[in-house]
Amino acid sequence: MRVLWILLALTATAQAQDMPGMDMKGMDMSGAAAPMAGVLGPYPMSREASGTSWQPGAAPHQGLHAEMDGWDLMAHAALDAVFDSQGGKSGDTQWFVEGMAMLAARRDLGQGDVLNLRLMLSPDAFMGRRGYPLLLASGETADGATPLVDRQHPHDLVMEMAASLSHALSNSDSVFLYAGYPGEPALGPPAFLHRASGMDIPEAPIGHHWLDSTHITFGATTLGYVHGDWKLEVSRFTGREPDQHRFDFDAARFDSTSARVTWNPDAHWSLQASWGYLVSPEQLTPAQNETRYTASAEYVDGPFSATFAWGHKLRSDAVLLEGEYRLDAWTVFLRAEHLEGSEFFGNAEKIAPGLIYDWRLSDQLHFGLGGLYDFDFTQGGAAHGAMLFARLVAD
Repeated sequence: MRVLWILLALTATAQAQDMPGMDMKGMDMSGAAAPMAGVLGPYPMSREASGTSWQPGAAPHQGLHAEMDGWDLMAHAALDAVFDSQGGKSGDTQWFVEGMAMLAARRDLGQGDVLNLRLMLSPDAFMGRRGYPLLLASGETADGATPLVDRQHPHDLVMEMAASLSHALSNSDSVFLYAGYPGEPALGPPAFLHRASGMDIPEAPIGHHWLDSTHITFGATTLGYVHGDWKLEVSRFTGREPDQHRFDFDAARFDSTSARVTWNPDAHWSLQASWGYLVSPEQLTPAQNETRYTASAEYVDGPFSATFAWGHKLRSDAVLLEGEYRLDAWTVFLRAEHLEGSEFFGNAEKIAPGLIYDWRLSDQLHFGLGGLYDFDFTQGGAAHGAMLFARLVAD
């Protein structure tokens, strides 16, 4: 972990001059320079999001880029220090730090073969087994003994340690193999930490376990085929959610299956539909398997991005609509969600508007202050919550 943070610090402070043995590249792949092809096939790299998922090609693909000994390196880090106050009977108040740091290394092997390595870490593991207060959130167990309700679980220290190998068949076709321990199977939209409309919102969606909770899976393999603007994928992975021990590696079982089709009709849209059969996903109900269905549409046009997503499991549904607009130093966002027939809340809604102001500390580093307010509604009444946060982003 220390090596990753040292690399991020060194790269973030590099300005106009090159570091010895390294060739600094553009910080934003949407700039004037010709975009690099994706690691999974012959398409713009700006399509790539979490795991093997796609986002619209118009999404900003920001990161700290460098070349070293034939490898293309990319680093990105975002940390939030959050004060969280949730009302209602089960509300609570808590300070915590969340975020992620990612390092990727790509090597073009020739004859259309591309190898990509990726490591992603999170400080969430230091949050403790209770996670953080979030009304209407449910899923997993944080302590291994009780269901987590009205709180969001922390992520594991190692969120992804994965490799992919792709082979170009033509100028528009490729096949690829992805493997992670942990990794992300082909199920759902991009994880909320990585999609353009959600990455600036510090709280997790309450529909997370209907849509994208498999983004940390201890054992995931995906075989995929890319044809122009289409991508077909099949995954074999471990169905069980990560356990309460956030610093270790859980057993890899490869007992579950998913499939996903993605279509990017143009640079502004990305559409996906996916299915998954998860064997024993919940530690406290090991005999219960789940079939999940998801569908989503993402849209990006300049400073505006939005996602509409639907997920179904266990005779219950989650619907999410989120969007953000960036205007100079300001970011305005809104997330609205509806749960239908959820285990703990029945029908429930959450609406969370928020605002962030950023100061640019350097070309690669910015600091921001923000806040959001939660309006929560269930059949039993209404409650409210709020978050104030400071963030530091290296991109």
